[in-house]
Amino acid sequence: MTGRPPVIGLTGGIGSGKSAAADRFADRGAAVVDSDLIAHQLTAAGGAAIEPIRQAFGNEVITAEGALDRGIMRALAFEQPEARKRLEAILHPMIRAESERQCQTANAPYVMLVVPLLIESGVFRERCQRIVVVDCPESVQVERVKARSGLSDAQVRAIMDAQISRHDRLAAADDIIDNSGDLDALFVQVDRLHECYLRLQSA
Repeated sequence: MTGRPPVIGLTGGIGSGKSAAADRFADRGAAVVDSDLIAHQLTAAGGAAIEPIRQAFGNEVITAEGALDRGIMRALAFEQPEARKRLEAILHPMIRAESERQCQTANAPYVMLVVPLLIESGVFRERCQRIVVVDCPESVQVERVKARSGLSDAQVRAIMDAQISRHDRLAAADDIIDNSGDLDALFVQVDRLHECYLRLQSA
């Protein structure tokens, strides 16, 4: 393959179904670059972000196995906005660098760059030729997240309130996947967009 493949940004609110959509795009042949997965790798035991995080926050946010204690860090970030900013200052440059490396080396017709905060991030937005938003009603988001995580309604709503609004996310979309139905309905929409994105390579 000659040249860099087109990069499609995929985003959506928590519980919208980004992972299911990304998995389907991967099944169809896209190279998926997932910023959340990169963040997990960076903060796993031995990950490149562990020592900078230890220096910034102390051993109490690191598990006995040497990974980031996500529960403690999440609580700290919610209680102290400056702590969240310090964590982001460590992680975000590393995530951007690794995602760019993966995009550059992808061997596929196109890259699906999965970023939960894609719209809010000018850096990630600038990399993408198109933005596809996975969307569903907020009530559906809440029920899905509660079912998979055990969080309360209020906790899920707090996470959603910290994200860009559904209205603004949809306004920034080039393409929209309605994931208010079942997986079969999601797959039909992904497959249709896949055919469109294949044509970007030769455009």
